[in-house]
Amino acid sequence: SLKNNYNNMKPKMKLIKTITLATFVLGMSVTSMFAQEKWPEKINFGVIPVAGSTSMKENFSGLTEHLNKKLGIKVELQLAGDYTGVITGMQHKHIDVAYFGPESYVQAQKRANAEALVVEVDIESGVPGYRGIIITKKDSGLNSLKSIKGKTWAFTSSQSTSGTLVPTVMFSKSGINPQEYFSKVLYSGGHEASILSIKAGKIDAASTNDLDFNRGLGKAWTADDFNIIWKSDLIPGSPMAVRGDLPESLKKALKEAFISYNDKDGLNKLKIKGYIEANDSMYNPIRDLIEVKKQLEEKK
Repeated sequence: SLKNNYNNMKPKMKLIKTITLATFVLGMSVTSMFAQEKWPEKINFGVIPVAGSTSMKENFSGLTEHLNKKLGIKVELQLAGDYTGVITGMQHKHIDVAYFGPESYVQAQKRANAEALVVEVDIESGVPGYRGIIITKKDSGLNSLKSIKGKTWAFTSSQSTSGTLVPTVMFSKSGINPQEYFSKVLYSGGHEASILSIKAGKIDAASTNDLDFNRGLGKAWTADDFNIIWKSDLIPGSPMAVRGDLPESLKKALKEAFISYNDKDGLNKLKIKGYIEANDSMYNPIRDLIEVKKQLEEKK
């Protein structure tokens, strides 16, 4: 009888041993996973300089505070002097998460292994995209691309999608060489700088976009100050991207934190409806434009 009881218990004991061992191994793998997934004490949040530093701080402070609370670690806003500064900062691991324009994201993906997490949704159209525009001063009499021939022109930054890439491709397809078509071509460094230069009459025409134009409405300018003489097709929205080597759990938490940001005042300052999930393939049209620009330059 005792022997029978022992024999009956043997499979159960074997099962208990197996479960204990599996639990031990699982425990080890979970522990080692958390050891590998150790989050940094602080992350640096870089933003491309679409406006002056005061405006950028004001616009992004609410979002930065939200990330602080959601992640439980310090998130420090880093303002760069130019687009390249943010890309290089991520490349050298000084920037962990960043707000990029579409072209600067494509460059960061190539140079700094950046991964797009979320994309901003336009407050008016409700789609994850925006349009490039060309503006002139209201009473300048400059109301068409033909009328700005021989005038002064401003791109924004060489890494800007709407400020440089999109209008450059459009000019090339229209048979316009900016260096010959305009009396002077310069780079303003940012969208706000271009818009304010037009308003002040320092520049005759400039390329920017409807999102950054709308961000300054009622603050630094009004719609009545300008003519919009050209609009582009829809450009994929600007993404928030992370360094590819950050812990997966931190990337996931960051994505969730951006998507959950619903503070009306903060979103209104950014002039967006919110954030939705993004993926790298959304920016293939930008890669196509870069290739077109390259081919057009080689033909010159």
